[in-house]
Amino acid sequence: MRGETLKIKVFHMEEVTVGNDFRMEPTRLQIKQDFDCEDAAIQKLTIRLLQPHQHNVETNTIMDIIPISTKVLGALGSGITHTLTGVSVVMTGAIEEGEQMHEFGSSEGVLRDHLVLNRAGTPNAEDYIILIDLLAKKGTPFNRELCLKMFAIVDEFMQEIRERMKMLEGRFACETHVYEEKTNPGKPKVALVKQVAGQGAMYDMLLFPNEPSGFKGGNSIIDMNNMPVFLSANEYRDGAIRSMV
Repeated sequence: MRGETLKIKVFHMEEVTVGNDFRMEPTRLQIKQDFDCEDAAIQKLTIRLLQPHQHNVETNTIMDIIPISTKVLGALGSGITHTLTGVSVVMTGAIEEGEQMHEFGSSEGVLRDHLVLNRAGTPNAEDYIILIDLLAKKGTPFNRELCLKMFAIVDEFMQEIRERMKMLEGRFACETHVYEEKTNPGKPKVALVKQVAGQGAMYDMLLFPNEPSGFKGGNSIIDMNNMPVFLSANEYRDGAIRSMV
């Protein structure tokens, strides 16, 4: 017997540039820097493109490192997903003349001193980094509402890229990974238990966002009263959990 089948098609970005619009090719990405942010709590939104090995830059505290993936067919855990390598988003934030956006210790300073490269979940040294910094207005209270606003703004920017990724032809992918869930009647049933964060403003976890590792449409584990949730292996592979620690 067979369960859901998930295909992840990989497009490696050999070049990332800045231009007047978002554009996408199988090996090239163009982004905009003048992305509109009309939220009253945000004083300034800054988007910088860091070239490979360009990590000697000052940043506010790192709030998240986000892979760029999108659903092309089906729901999370099934169908087809497109994902990019060679580029990722690093989100940073602070309050003007106030505290950094962190929960248990800040990481502001020179990026190379706080970002461990070439690890699972972090950029490679040869990757492009889209650095998105959000500065809240002076006097804005540090709370969960502000954190979620910042994550939502970055997600809106990334959705511009995702919409163009959906139009890429799968035959141009440099890699395709197929994950087929199988059932084996009569065999032992195995479950892996993962403990996730669900305690505060920057110690939160979203489940089942609209896009892989996305924000919009996600359900906070805090709002679910930290109740246990069952995920299939393919849902986990496909970014059904979004950590915001």
